[in-house]
Amino acid sequence: MKEIMIMVIIVLFCAVQFTWAESSNPRVQLETNYGIIVLELDSKSAPKTVENILHYVNDGFYDGTIFHRVIKGFMVQGGGMTADMQQKPTQSPIKNEADNGLKNKRGTVAMARTMDPHSASSQFFINTVDNAFLDYKGKSQSGWGYCVFGNVVDGMDVVDAIEGVTTTMRAGSRDVPTSPVTIKKATVEK
Repeated sequence: MKEIMIMVIIVLFCAVQFTWAESSNPRVQLETNYGIIVLELDSKSAPKTVENILHYVNDGFYDGTIFHRVIKGFMVQGGGMTADMQQKPTQSPIKNEADNGLKNKRGTVAMARTMDPHSASSQFFINTVDNAFLDYKGKSQSGWGYCVFGNVVDGMDVVDAIEGVTTTMRAGSRDVPTSPVTIKKATVEK
């Protein structure tokens, strides 16, 4: 009887630990004019990137920004431009953590950047298809890839709706939605 009781306690302890570990990843809710998208951020695999994103969310940086680049069969990108296509001032760029083993699969969220592998700041994109060519391949200019730091856990239908909008060229940029797709508010879920 004593051994059964000890076994039950061990199993319960493990279950609680597993549940706690599963829920320890922060979630960010993006309220858009197309609906709600909930992102679960992987703070274990991309700690500095998640810290960076949470800083922007908590500062209200993303509120009123748009998804300014939408490419069907690829991704939707936002997190840095206003509705009039002005880039918001950002914090310093962060180190690329794309060597974390996470892959650019449909529904994952990754950091957008310039050709400089370590230039990501506030902009991110949600993969609408598997994009293996964006994955980390090595610590070289062409091999760094794009850091995946989370995934969509609710609202992929909203992402798909955004992916389907009509786009145009505006302010010198291609693939801009003809009508703004706005992040009304970004919040950390409690």
